[in-house]
Parts: sequence; C-alpha cells; structure tokens
Amino acid sequence: MLGRTLNLRAEQVGRGALRAGGNLCFAVFVLGVLVFTLIAATYQPDDPLLHPSSSHLTSFLTSTSNATFSSDDSVLRTGEDFLNVSSSSSDSSVLQQEPDSAFIHLSDVPNTTNIATVTATDSTATATATDSTTATSSVASDCDSTAPIDCSDPEIFHLMMRFAIESFPDIHFYRFGKPVAAPAAPSGDGAAAVAACDMAWRFRPRDAKRATFYKDYRRFDLGRNPANCSVSVAKIGEFHSGVNARKKRRSKGGASPSGDFAPKKAEKVVVAPAEVVPVVGEAVNDALPVVESETKFSSGRYLIYSGGGDRCKSMNHYLWSFLCALGEAQYLNRTLVMDLTICLSSLYTRTGQDAEGKDFRFYFDFEHLRDSASVIDQRQFWTDWWKWEKKNGLTLSFVNDFKVTPMKLADVKDTLIMRKFGDVEPDNYWYRVCEGETESVIQRPWHLIWKSRRLMEIVSAIASKMNWDFDSVHIVRGEKAKNTQLWPNLDRDTSPDALLATLRDKIEDGRTLYIATNEPDTSFFDPLKDKYTTRFLDDFKDLWNENSEWYSETKELNNGSPVEFDGYMRVEVDTEVLLRGKKQLETFNDLTRDCKDGVNTCPASS
Repeated sequence: MLGRTLNLRAEQVGRGALRAGGNLCFAVFVLGVLVFTLIAATYQPDDPLLHPSSSHLTSFLTSTSNATFSSDDSVLRTGEDFLNVSSSSSDSSVLQQEPDSAFIHLSDVPNTTNIATVTATDSTATATATDSTTATSSVASDCDSTAPIDCSDPEIFHLMMRFAIESFPDIHFYRFGKPVAAPAAPSGDGAAAVAACDMAWRFRPRDAKRATFYKDYRRFDLGRNPANCSVSVAKIGEFHSGVNARKKRRSKGGASPSGDFAPKKAEKVVVAPAEVVPVVGEAVNDALPVVESETKFSSGRYLIYSGGGDRCKSMNHYLWSFLCALGEAQYLNRTLVMDLTICLSSLYTRTGQDAEGKDFRFYFDFEHLRDSASVIDQRQFWTDWWKWEKKNGLTLSFVNDFKVTPMKLADVKDTLIMRKFGDVEPDNYWYRVCEGETESVIQRPWHLIWKSRRLMEIVSAIASKMNWDFDSVHIVRGEKAKNTQLWPNLDRDTSPDALLATLRDKIEDGRTLYIATNEPDTSFFDPLKDKYTTRFLDDFKDLWNENSEWYSETKELNNGSPVEFDGYMRVEVDTEVLLRGKKQLETFNDLTRDCKDGVNTCPASS
C-alpha cells in the first residue's frame, strides 16, 4: 500500500514538473514578444541621409529604370549621342585618341613647287600663304597667261588640297574629291579670272566631341601670273559654294568614289561605313519604302500600335514610346507599321497650340531608320492590306491590354498584330508595354534614331561660318529668370555685367562667342560685344529662309507646302551648335549658384 502511494506521488510530481516547465517556457515567449514589440515601437533608426557613404543608399539613389518615362523638356538625345558615349570608351578608335594616320596631313599631299604659287588675298578662309604653297616657275618664252586651267590636272588638285588644309587649321580632312570645272567669276582686282574649280571634302573638327563626319564643297578661284604663268588660288568661297562638286548619294556599300584622295592607311580609318557614323552634307534620300510585290507583302509579318495618349506630348515622350514599339517589333521579328505624321506639342509652337501634320522626317533621319530596320509607312500598309487581305487570307490579332507582354506574342502566327490603346492616361501610353518584366527583354534601339541630317546641315553651316573656331555659352532666362522663388539668383547671375565678370576668367577676349539662349531680345547681351564677337541663332536665318536649300527640300517633302522652322528645330539646332564650341559653358553649372530644377535640387556633389 505504501509502495503504491509513493509511486503515485512520483507520477504526480513528474506531471507537475512538466506543467511548470511548459508554463515557464510560455511565459518567456510572451515576455520576449512584449520586449520585441516595445523595441519595435520605440526604436528610431539613424537617418540614412546622414550616412551618404552607405553603399545601399548610393545604389538606390543612382539607380535608373529603362522603362518608366520621366518628364524632361531638354533636347532629345538620339543615336548619335549614344554613339558619342560609346566612342569615348577606351576601346574605340573613332573619336578619342584618333591616330594621326586617320586624316590627311599636309605632308601627305605632293608639293607642286614647279608650277604654282598660292596667294591668300581676298580669301574668305582667311588663310596665309606659306612656303609649302608658294613657288614660282621660271619664265617660259611661250608663256600664255590667258591659257585655260584644267581643274582635272593632278598638280592643280594638289595645289587646291594644300591650300585648303592650310586655310582651315581647325578641321581635319579625311577625303578630297576631284575638282570639277565651274563658271569663272571676276577676280578681286577687276581682271577676269582664268578658271574656277569646285572641290568637295569630308572632314571633322579638330576638337570634335561628336561622332559625326561632315562634307563641304567650295569654289576655288584660280588665276595665272602674267609674268611666269604660275597658277595661284585667289580665294575660297563660302560654305557649300562649290555646288558642282556636290555628288549624288553614295552607293549602299559605302565604297569611295574612284579618284578621291584619301589618307595613307585609309583601310584602317573608321570613315567609310555610313551606317556606323553619320555623315552630314551628303544628299538625303528619305523616300518611303516601296512594297516589292504582293507575294512579298503577304509573306511578311507586321506590328502596329493604334490609339493611345502619346500624341501631342513632348518630343522626348514621343520617342520613348516609339522606340518601345520598334523594340517590340524587332523582338518579334516583325515589320513596324509606323505613322510618319507627328503632332508637335504646344511646347514648341509659336501659337502655344498643338500642331498636327508634322512629318517624322522633319526632325529625324528616316533614311537611316529605313535602311537599318524593318519599317513601313502606315498609309502604304493599309492600302496594300485592303487590296490583298481577303485574296491571300491575311489574318489579324488584336491585343487590347498593354500587360500582354511581347513574350506572350512570340508564337502568334497572324500576319498582323495590332496593339490597341484606350483613352485613359497614363495606362494608354505605348511605353507601358516595355515596363515590368518586359524591361529586361525589350531593348530600345536608340542607335537607329538620328537627328535630321537637314537640320544637322544647318548646324554644320553655322559652325563653318564661324570657321569651327568659337566658344559657346548657354544662357537660360525667360520664365525661369522671373521666378525668384525657385531661382532667386538666376536673373542677376545672367545679367550682362555678371556675365562679363564670369566669362572674364573662362573665355579669352576677342573670341567668337556663340550664345544659345531663350532670351527673345538678343540686344540684351550687347554689352558683351565690347569683349567678344557675339553670334546668335537668328544671325544665320538665311539657312532656313525661303531661298535656302532646307526650305526647298522640306517644302517638297511636305507636298509643296512651306514648312515652319519651329521651336523644336530652333532649340535642337541651337543646342547642337553649342556643343561644337571649343569651350562650352552651361547656365546651371558655370554661371549661377541656382539649381537647374529649383531651390534645394542641386546634386550633393555639386
């Protein structure tokens, strides 16, 4: 009996010990939860902004997205700009650390010391003759000073090349075309000129920061010395004066025309492939692509974007969306059906109203896009579609939701995929297709979009009229200068007196200074004329007026209707000229203490 009692008590003690242990563990757990809750409720971590050295914070603040569009009113960066970035890398030989063999040196050109003398009088190139281009032959008994000058004579060719190289020390020459005869003009001294020869050349500015080649063609007035019949270059005409030397569009293969003078080791120079580096000055052929045949059209696969809220937005917004569509078309291996008509945002119009009916080719290089990607004009496409749809059983697939990714459309066999966008912004923006998981799949083909070569021709002409030897400054005023809450110092810092004080240590006296500005009254900057030769965009308005080549070409492109040189064109040309200055000063980096986007928006590093 006693044993049973003791045994029972032992079991009861064990159960009590287990129960007590369980209660203790639960109490510890509850206490831990209470302590954690209290700490979480009262703990205040250090402000990460006080620790700028944090790698995680730095990564977050400097990270960018390739899909989500951020509003930006600056001039659009296109393929040439991205090409410039890549060209400045250590493995590039196009721009930076350019080898001397890439361009033509004076020593590469044979010296015609036995037949010619070169004079620099009355030359628009402001050249000075040197020993290398001055020589006099002995007097011949049968000398005829009125004898014609043969522009195709190799010695005349070399004479003109040497004179051009010495006349323009701020550019590098890459290729000379053979001179061609031109109508002679009266010489500066009143006597009749014996001959005039037109010659073209390809060049780049000596200090170029842009991956672009330029073409110029000028008229050389030549004459003979009555005393010894030696030939001299009297003067070189202005930019693009040698119209007879303007050649037709080069072959697609990019081969050099026979007879051109190229530098030594020309095969190593990255010049010839026109699809790699833009060439400004060549004839533009931006005709719409033509459907080769019914069979070719019917066997193709197409993609079209329809509707949406991207129309009449800023140019940056437009291209951000357009390149999303082009990127998807390339991913799906389809031809993009594109609408070449653009609605120009009120940001760029004089009336302050959106302007419909602008042509893509006014602003961008359609020839390069057409030759580098598979695109077709929307009007041409629908004409052919309705003609052959039923006959050839062409099929159409509708996609009404931008969340349907390109990856899900990869297996669609229909002839045409049409993405339709609704009326609710921003869910109807084209670029929404490239967001989310698609962002890592679709790559926007920026390299396919170049600025209009017609506009870049104006840029080249302006720089050439300043002999590619000028400094530039960008002066932002306008509405920003009036908003003293966001920009309290801008008006004062961009006043003429302040500019003179700031530029004193940055730009040498007497330099040509190109001023890119939104200030409508350029006389505001007249005090700067005491120290600099100031030039503005409107000083060169003859390049786009009714008598200009740009005006006639864009009018023809616009079905005979004149094209306005609108606000976006002005800002684009102004900015591109600015970027070709030897020294370049920006308002918010160099002229004022204010921040570009207003008070307290300056980068921490500035």
